[in-house]
Amino acid sequence: MSNEKVYPMTREGKEKLEQELEHLKSVKRKEVVERIKIARSFGDLSENSEYDSAKEEQAFVEGRIGTIETMIRNAKIIEEDSLNSDMVSLGKTVTFIELPDGEEESYTIVGSAEADPFEGKISNDSPIAKSMIGKRVGDEVIVQTPAGEMNVKIVSIG
Repeated sequence: MSNEKVYPMTREGKEKLEQELEHLKSVKRKEVVERIKIARSFGDLSENSEYDSAKEEQAFVEGRIGTIETMIRNAKIIEEDSLNSDMVSLGKTVTFIELPDGEEESYTIVGSAEADPFEGKISNDSPIAKSMIGKRVGDEVIVQTPAGEMNVKIVSIG
């Protein structure tokens, strides 16, 4: 019986992970092995910074491959059409305003595996998403953030 974490994600998010995995296995892994070969040719490995650097990168690449494989294996795809259209949930884009007179902000709530705040995608584990999930347009929500409480009003859900 497996107690591994489930990774909720959109179909697009899973495809992105699969592409990254393919790139790591087919391109990056080979590049690192080649760097290690070249560094070995420099001789004494005990004081060879190129070799140490290449081995560190190899460990990172292999670790990332393992992480992505686990996330893909335990992915739970969020089906758009099964979502309640007027309620904040995973896979939805939420637009809100910080009260009393803040600017409008929009974020898509996704699983932690595909969160990217710079692309407007926040994790369902984030304080904002946790506070808004299950709420509807017009609801006022108190969001607990590390900087303190933030009052927001949900303007739209898409």
